[in-house]
Amino acid sequence: MNQRRDCGGPDHHWHRRSFLQGLAQGTAASMFSFGGLFSNQVMAEQVQKQNKKCILLWLCGAPSQFETWDPKPGTATGGPFKSIPTSLPGVHFSALMPHCAGIADKLTVVRSMSTEPSEHFQAIDLLTRGEKPRPPFTRPLLGSVLAEQLGQLSSPVPQFVLLDPCPEGNEFKSFKAGNWAGWLGAEYGPVRAGGEYKINNIDLPETMSLADHDDREQLRQFFSRKFENDQQSAAASDYNAAFQRVRGLMSCAPLFDMETLPEADKERYGPGAFGMHALQARHLIENGSTFVMVANGMPWDCHVLNHEIHQMLVPEFDRVAFHLINDLEERGLLDDTLVLLMGEFGRTPWLNEARGRDHYPTAWSMAMAGAGVKPGVVYGATDPLGIKVSENQLDQRRLFATIYAALGLNPHESYDLPGLPTFHRVEEEAEPVSELLA
Repeated sequence: MNQRRDCGGPDHHWHRRSFLQGLAQGTAASMFSFGGLFSNQVMAEQVQKQNKKCILLWLCGAPSQFETWDPKPGTATGGPFKSIPTSLPGVHFSALMPHCAGIADKLTVVRSMSTEPSEHFQAIDLLTRGEKPRPPFTRPLLGSVLAEQLGQLSSPVPQFVLLDPCPEGNEFKSFKAGNWAGWLGAEYGPVRAGGEYKINNIDLPETMSLADHDDREQLRQFFSRKFENDQQSAAASDYNAAFQRVRGLMSCAPLFDMETLPEADKERYGPGAFGMHALQARHLIENGSTFVMVANGMPWDCHVLNHEIHQMLVPEFDRVAFHLINDLEERGLLDDTLVLLMGEFGRTPWLNEARGRDHYPTAWSMAMAGAGVKPGVVYGATDPLGIKVSENQLDQRRLFATIYAALGLNPHESYDLPGLPTFHRVEEEAEPVSELLA
């Protein structure tokens, strides 16, 4: 499936810059270790015409299903919050989510997720990659797969972006550099931004002209490609991909500058970092990104004072998800953009001694909207106390199969990795959930 790109012909003009550009173009074919969208040109054109994209609002630390999608009011486990009717007859969400309740007919809610890992790092790894680790091989993240299959590497706009307000201070510090994209190669890893709503350090030194900078880059590309080809070095390929990404970022950095967006939009989404990054995700998707993941730190890990913390957090999430989905729809983007709303597991039906809910992967909820999924669906159910899944249990494999199918990708496609074991996009032939697909 993953073949090297074909080489292009060199430029035969003898001007110094043209000569260097020609050398770079002539070797551009070999810049990626497993490059290309599809080896079949017809398939590549068909997928690009589909123009499917994805935004993942990642709720770090894992929210409580009881205070969001699957309330159990009046029970021993339900907590103090009431439930409210939604735009779907007979369906109720937590009273903390009035905005999402009003657009339930646009949502696809799963109340029957059941997974295994109960610790953050292992659960995050599972729910962002779709499969348990198989050392020493590293499975690519969902965003890397979509960037490789649906993205356009010729675009300077990053195809996989991670927006994280505290990149050094949450679970994602556990992801080491180079492991994001796994065997797909560093060119499919994320551009990671956070904290400030712009890309810093992109201006050239005053003593260097743009022409000189271009000449230096063309010369660097030539010698780097030569070394990569001579040595058959995957490390050199990743190194070259990193340089290409930096150059792309320099040209599209204004897309990350929130000052360019309307004040009215910032007021609707903000002022918090999570809302501002969701707005930034919408803007990046509008302008050429394929997958944007918005992580909101780790506030949902409510081992202490669960009810009070959810009373603060859920209304922001409710408002941000509401505006993002409505905005995408108004801009004609929702039909082609899959929005995922989830964390790594749920919270316990019972409270601990600190009045918190602990980690609970046994029965939890998530939601989707947009491209390829059927709106107005509530799939699965838990028992009256929310302790176990009582109907249509769903694990991460079938969830990922459904996500890929919604985006027009074959979940069972195998990776063609020379000299490595056979891997599939989704293992064990797990099938998509047809009831969730449009």
